[in-house]
Amino acid sequence: MRVAFAGTPEFAAVALQALLDAGFEVPLVLSQPDRPAGRGMKLQASPVKQLAVTHGIAVAQPRSLRLDGKFPDEAQAGRQALLDARPDVLVVAAYGLILPKWVLELSRLGCLNIHGSILPRWRGAAPIHRAIEAGDAETGITIMQMDEGLDTGDMLLIERQPIAVDATTASLHDELASMGGRMIVQALELAARGGFQPVKQPEAGVTYAHKIEKAESQIRWTDEAAQIARRLRAFDPFPGGLAQLDGEPLKVWRAEVVSADGADGSHGEPGRVLAVSPEGPVVACGRGSVRLTELQRAGGKRLPAASFLQARPLQVGEQLG
Repeated sequence: MRVAFAGTPEFAAVALQALLDAGFEVPLVLSQPDRPAGRGMKLQASPVKQLAVTHGIAVAQPRSLRLDGKFPDEAQAGRQALLDARPDVLVVAAYGLILPKWVLELSRLGCLNIHGSILPRWRGAAPIHRAIEAGDAETGITIMQMDEGLDTGDMLLIERQPIAVDATTASLHDELASMGGRMIVQALELAARGGFQPVKQPEAGVTYAHKIEKAESQIRWTDEAAQIARRLRAFDPFPGGLAQLDGEPLKVWRAEVVSADGADGSHGEPGRVLAVSPEGPVVACGRGSVRLTELQRAGGKRLPAASFLQARPLQVGEQLG
């Protein structure tokens, strides 16, 4: 089976490696154009492109695949690359571009997508982040037959994964990436034997995982303690939680709930430091309180609370913005 692959970040690179390890022929990889990254803001290839180049696989990086869109020449070049590759199927994982109808219909088996949630919950760009932020007890991977809608296609394979109480997007990402790689290999083996039994997505339970915006990092101390702790785990490694201390930015990476409802007698203006110990400062929330256990000053490193407090002690009564 000839498998073209479309993906960009590390999540997708894990799936591409799984396909290569399983012996599938991959004649072409589509990935997003190189982006500026790092302190020098030099152009950097995506993880998927880097892996493809290592294995000598042809790479196409159109800015769009819409033949009537903003970059028709690049779209046409991408189309020709796909036609020349003669794939039986296009596997898609976190590619980042909308696939027009001609792409969906180009190969014999269409396009199979590796999606990081149990559909129809968390369709969209950031399913792992939003599942943690919402406090979901489980998530998983759905292998889906793509159609023209946003993650609306028929489901082909589903596997569930509990979300640990201390899971971050970083840790859950790695678990789901590995699961997705294993499942897409299974899906293609089933496809080769004609063994799919597509299941339409239920109409009930649809939610959308909107893209994570940097502005969401600002901590709202008026929120409930549990919600603040979940958002910090959801936004690790990006964009983290942002507070202000003495007018300077303070990154907060981890927090644990001390009191969910203030029943322990802790109270104070949201953002007020209620107590300080080597385990971390306890901060009042709109309801309850949290202990900040991992912090980072501007220009500094992520530090456990004990190390942070040695460099910048906090006092009871100080206010975090």
